[in-house]
Amino acid sequence: MALGWMSALKLVPWGQVIESTPQILQGARKLMNRGEQQQEAQQSPAAVRHEGTSEQLAGLQRQVAQLQEEQRASAVLIRSLAEQNAQVVRTVDALRARSRWLTGACSLLGVVTIALLVWVLSR
Repeated sequence: MALGWMSALKLVPWGQVIESTPQILQGARKLMNRGEQQQEAQQSPAAVRHEGTSEQLAGLQRQVAQLQEEQRASAVLIRSLAEQNAQVVRTVDALRARSRWLTGACSLLGVVTIALLVWVLSR
């Protein structure tokens, strides 16, 4: 199972993911701001005459308010996911660096071990 994850992680183009993370965060923030601006704009609309009964109008206003709330919640969720994605990318990048360091250290220890073994056996 662990090997499957490792091979899957190797297939991910981490360079591209890291490069696009700021753009994802910026897009999520823009979406969040756009939703807030739309909500503010609709809370203070110009006087417009609507045809139909006041009951229908009230129902439509409730639906619009519900849709606005859902849009705001979606924007918050997208922003949160984008920030979590950025954190995952930073963590994976740090783990990759540590993995390289550990690989180098293990290789060095292997070379030293073999050299000591050859030295001991040659005495």
